[in-house]
Amino acid sequence: MFDSLSDRLESVFKKLRGHGRLDESNIQDGLREVRLALLEADVNFKVVKDFVEKVKARALGQDVLGSLTPGQQVIKIVHEELIELLGGENCALNLSGKPPYVIMMSGLQGSGKTTSAAKLALFLRRQKYAPYLVPADVYRPAAIDQLTKLGAELGVPVYPSTVDMNPVDICVDAMRDAELKGCSVILIDTAGRLHIDELLMQELVGIKEKCRPQEILFVADAMTGQDAVTVAEKFNEVLDITGVVLTKMDGDARGGAALSIKSITGKPLKFVGMGERLSELEVFHPDRIASRILGMGDVLTLIEKAQSTIDSKEAEALEKKFRKAEFDLEDFRTQMRRIKKLGSLEGIMKLIPGMGQIRKQLQDVQMPEKELGKVEAMISSMTMAERHEPKIINPSRKQRIAKGSGVTVTEVNQLLKNFEQMQKMMKKMAGGKMPSMPQGGRMPGMPGMGAMPGGMPGMPGALPSGGGGRTAAEAAKLKEKRKKAKKQRRKK
Repeated sequence: MFDSLSDRLESVFKKLRGHGRLDESNIQDGLREVRLALLEADVNFKVVKDFVEKVKARALGQDVLGSLTPGQQVIKIVHEELIELLGGENCALNLSGKPPYVIMMSGLQGSGKTTSAAKLALFLRRQKYAPYLVPADVYRPAAIDQLTKLGAELGVPVYPSTVDMNPVDICVDAMRDAELKGCSVILIDTAGRLHIDELLMQELVGIKEKCRPQEILFVADAMTGQDAVTVAEKFNEVLDITGVVLTKMDGDARGGAALSIKSITGKPLKFVGMGERLSELEVFHPDRIASRILGMGDVLTLIEKAQSTIDSKEAEALEKKFRKAEFDLEDFRTQMRRIKKLGSLEGIMKLIPGMGQIRKQLQDVQMPEKELGKVEAMISSMTMAERHEPKIINPSRKQRIAKGSGVTVTEVNQLLKNFEQMQKMMKKMAGGKMPSMPQGGRMPGMPGMGAMPGGMPGMPGALPSGGGGRTAAEAAKLKEKRKKAKKQRRKK
């Protein structure tokens, strides 16, 4: 979403780093470029003006002009001011007092309220809460059915609303029902309109007065840019919203809404929707987003994504297989599917510091998403016995696998050859020897994919160490100790 803004700011900072010393003239030139970059990103002009003035006041201070690395000092100031612009710090949901807690979702039609309610239900369930979904939109066709289906998909109870019911009555009855069912959080999906009108606002005020929600979240489509900020301001005037959820942040919107909304409404951004899947809702962290905008990566988000998709017991079992060189094609396919859950490889690279710039340098090189898809198709076309023991795959089996996965026999042979190399590498590592990387730096078993620094999330790294593993030297010493102990037992 912030790609174009990141590119513009990177070019500005490159110029600033190029100056041996900074003075008022080149700082002014740099900030002029920053202002243009923010305006092009559809950030509110008042917000841009205040932001640039704050950066300018700090950048012209003696601590910057007298610094040995003034360019880096200016980048540091921009980073800190961006964090402040985005809200300063993460603002969690206010779920205090006696349950059940009530969260009211508001916004215009088509902003993504219904899906966001379901996503939030999944998020809260992972936080050990018991969510309860309430479809209070009786005007939009199939709105009730949509939330009912999403609730069934998640295994979350849904109030049985009907289109002939009054929305305020639905919410009051749902609160009683949720309490009887022992649910701790009630999520109300309210109605929207194509534009703000008096009837809509009266209905929302009625729900607020009767249900007294702890949170009133305004859901906005990030693709609408400054319109989202304007509408948020109007909803805030009537309802006094407590926070904002921005949807479609994975699209090609320029990011102006995210950068403007806190300054204009005074209300924090609490969540962002990063995709269509119900698991793709992220807590909004201003410091992490600021780091992404400035191309510094976001390792904490990557770690959290990995932890949410990788089961610790499964990871431990996999590590044992890896140590014993028993990692087979079935395990390999499982790990590939876990990587897919983390998102696209390009998206993962953007979260790793420095990798975003490397990706830009490769411009025309396509990420191996299709190659990984082919590998998965080939493994899926094998029988379980073939996945566990690839050596039994003879020419006739290869032809069957190739037909079943829509590839050539040559590609099947290449996969098996690469996997065999990977198994040999594992055996050497299990024996305490450090294997040399094959020519071209290509990781065996992953056609078309170069070696990734530090290994891929969810995949075994190049060599277990630190986190319970042993280095090659430690493994060699242990092997020597075992030999000596064996000799002593023989003598006895």
